[in-house]
Amino acid sequence: MSEVHHIHEQDPNAGAEQRKAIWKTFWILLILTAIEFLIAFTVPHGTLKVTIFIVMTIVKAFYIVGEFMHLKHETKSLIWSILVPVIFVAWLILALLLEGHAIFEAIFK
Repeated sequence: MSEVHHIHEQDPNAGAEQRKAIWKTFWILLILTAIEFLIAFTVPHGTLKVTIFIVMTIVKAFYIVGEFMHLKHETKSLIWSILVPVIFVAWLILALLLEGHAIFEAIFK
């Protein structure tokens, strides 16, 4: 049998746009993580530090969801249908924690 060799010409720039987007995502997440580490070791523990970490975690989460789950390419109505319940659940958790703490303080102190 004769062997058939196929020579395929490949474009060296194929996928360049995807690689650029991946590297951009890598650098953004790396910088945010480096800032988090810097804050973790330099800012004294307290409300400011916790608030900064919560805000940065939310920013990273939204960026990861938008980038890796391709949510930023979806319609605005789908984004809002996901975002609004998340906001309400976060508000519910915060309200329950605050109310639970107030009830605990009222009963046991």
